[in-house]
Amino acid sequence: MNQQEVVVVTGASAGLGRSIAHEFARHGARVALIARDQDRLEAAKKEVEDLGGQALIFPADVADADRIETIAAEVEDTWGPIDVWVNNAMVSVLSPVDQMQPDEYKRVTEVTYLGQVYGTMAALKRMETRDKGTIVLVGSALAYRGIPLQSAYCAAKHAVQGFYDSLRTELIHNKSNVKVTMVQLPAMNTPQFDWMRSRMPNKSRPMGKIYQPEVAARTIYYAAHHPDREFKVGYTSVEAILGNKVAPMIGDWVLARNGYKGQQTNEPETPGRPDNLYDTVKGDYGAHGRFNDQSHDVSAVGWLGRHQAVPIAASVVAGVVLGTLLLKR
Repeated sequence: MNQQEVVVVTGASAGLGRSIAHEFARHGARVALIARDQDRLEAAKKEVEDLGGQALIFPADVADADRIETIAAEVEDTWGPIDVWVNNAMVSVLSPVDQMQPDEYKRVTEVTYLGQVYGTMAALKRMETRDKGTIVLVGSALAYRGIPLQSAYCAAKHAVQGFYDSLRTELIHNKSNVKVTMVQLPAMNTPQFDWMRSRMPNKSRPMGKIYQPEVAARTIYYAAHHPDREFKVGYTSVEAILGNKVAPMIGDWVLARNGYKGQQTNEPETPGRPDNLYDTVKGDYGAHGRFNDQSHDVSAVGWLGRHQAVPIAASVVAGVVLGTLLLKR
């Protein structure tokens, strides 16, 4: 019997995916790394092994459903049953809608939405037969609240949210022990802002409060082993999601005013720079982007999500204290 957890991570060669792979490796997992760039996959594999895990690498585009199915079979042939599948891969385009091209919408949808669908299908096919396993969908506050200049990405994350809701209800209906969870993320300091396709005059940046990818990776690891319905990372995620439920028109106004400037630095964009929409951008970018000095290493919201007993216990204590005070009156 295989004693080591078997995990698959898509988009694992850089950014958040690489941090997720690191987090599982620290716990001794066997991690199958899926991404398009062979060299970055090799670098990620070495890091996983240095951290105490084992790694297999699979150069692939998550938009290729047949390839993802083949990889799932190869992982199980090599290591045995997949315990956790993390759908993380994404691409985006920073552009006003009236400058977008139809093929760009198609491509973002195929990777950011259908890539999660295909990964889920490959994992579910195997997990259902043994009634065991966990699938993690990586979402975003933008799955609830669209922002300017990222219509393709926001739409894809909205689609992931709808897919997740449907799948979760089906698993509950079937009384399945296969678990599915979704983690909603804030702005992250990842290399995507160096290689995302952009039509804006200045270089792109994460909007709002920025968190290091390790912050999200810790919550994703926790979610894989405590798969509640949804986890949120970062106060800004809670603010965006709740704000959109309560007063979406205010969100419209604020984003119309701040959304363009908030997603650009003051540094001019490099004309004709390569992007990763269709092809990889060469170089080992690692897990972090260029905003380390502006990024936060801790999220109180993420911590509370991973330590739910703490606020519950605090509420009980507060209730006891209040009750005692009232009885003494």
